[in-house]
Amino acid sequence: MKSQIHEIHQQLMNKEITCTKLVQDRLDLLKSNTHNTVNALLDTLALELATKVDAKIENGQEIGLLEGIPFGIKDVYMLQGTLATASSDLLKNYKSSYTATAIQKLLDAGAIPLVKENCDSFGHGSSSENTIFGAVKNALNTNLVSGGSSGGSAVNVAKDFTVFSIGGDTGGSIRQPAGYNKIFGLKPSYGRISRFGLMAYASSTDCVGPIAKSIEDIRIVLNVMSGKDIKDQTTYQSETILEDNILNADEIKTVGYFKNFIESDAIDAQVKADFLASIEKIKAKGIEVKELDFFEADTLVSTYYTLAMAETASNLSRLDGTNYGARIEGDNLKDTYSITRSENFSEETKRRIVGGNQVLSQGFSDEIYLKGLNLRDQIADNFEKDFKEVDIILSPVTPNSPPKIGDSLKDPLAMYLSDAYTVGFSLGQLPTLTIPQGTATGLQITAAKNNDELVLKFANFLKDTI
Repeated sequence: MKSQIHEIHQQLMNKEITCTKLVQDRLDLLKSNTHNTVNALLDTLALELATKVDAKIENGQEIGLLEGIPFGIKDVYMLQGTLATASSDLLKNYKSSYTATAIQKLLDAGAIPLVKENCDSFGHGSSSENTIFGAVKNALNTNLVSGGSSGGSAVNVAKDFTVFSIGGDTGGSIRQPAGYNKIFGLKPSYGRISRFGLMAYASSTDCVGPIAKSIEDIRIVLNVMSGKDIKDQTTYQSETILEDNILNADEIKTVGYFKNFIESDAIDAQVKADFLASIEKIKAKGIEVKELDFFEADTLVSTYYTLAMAETASNLSRLDGTNYGARIEGDNLKDTYSITRSENFSEETKRRIVGGNQVLSQGFSDEIYLKGLNLRDQIADNFEKDFKEVDIILSPVTPNSPPKIGDSLKDPLAMYLSDAYTVGFSLGQLPTLTIPQGTATGLQITAAKNNDELVLKFANFLKDTI
């Protein structure tokens, strides 16, 4: 797939299409779509911005590469004056009072927001069914889940309702839906993009990232959003990734994969066969492939959810109906807090808050939470060791194909285990890209921390290899 951003930019500059028509056509698709991807259309704002782009072009002015390009925003980001619901009852009428740094950078570059996109409530889910707006349907098969929590964002891109979308990835929430809908999705290195204005789920692994149909469009959007932000002290200044720099992968000599992932009883036989076939094609290109040892899936999943639940319990403690959000009055203040949270949080969100409070409580914090922190450090050390031996780690995105809508809600544990191949890279804070090749739900390409460019290089290499 060629870059849609470059293609549309040329069409606008050559006056083959007006920005207003481009935006209106996409809005019409979003309005009529049956995949349940829309929480709120931003039609008035989008058309106002499109008119300004058309005026610039008519006046003979140059426009930037992203100027006039329609995009979507997962409904966990702030965009001043628009609804920011987190797909929840508690915030269903809440309007943003400011704009997230990453979104503001896109606006400054001239990109046009079309839609706030359906997702699992507060990012709590792997299927985009945990939402007051109804389950998001897979772009390829409407009987299947879209993946989550950035399901609406992935489906909108896959169906060409948006050129790109901004998702959020805490434990796989960009990569897994990208795989389920056969597109590209990047979780950048932790800290490369500011989290300011992203509703916090688990602050130590939350990442802002792009979803698109081409590697080049991922690169363009990543560059625009990256950079140091005084409002997020975890951010750092990163170098721009140049287009020419990702076209040659000669520096990649060695690729590794986790043997225990592929030999697990949990992996689908076809996913395993397809992954190993991809490995053979990589070997045929002269790249050395090494088997690596890693933590077992149940250890990775339990470590991730221990820490993520603890952090989300803390982050969501502010949502009690006092300062913002829906409020249900009780007999006294304590009852008001209790009823407001009990009635307005979903079952899955309450499950994660209760779990988080338990692992942080006296008698459990040393035994469970501190053990989780220690395991996270061990996982990071394991990655540091691995990247002294290999340049890239390759893995399936998920052990299985997408489940049917409804199945994940019946079995939360199975939903958690579907994250087995994504959460480890989140705990390591590494750059990881899903590509729509290699298995039924794609492949994950991972490099050492802050080496996002290498991930894109290898993705381009695989494009012509498998």
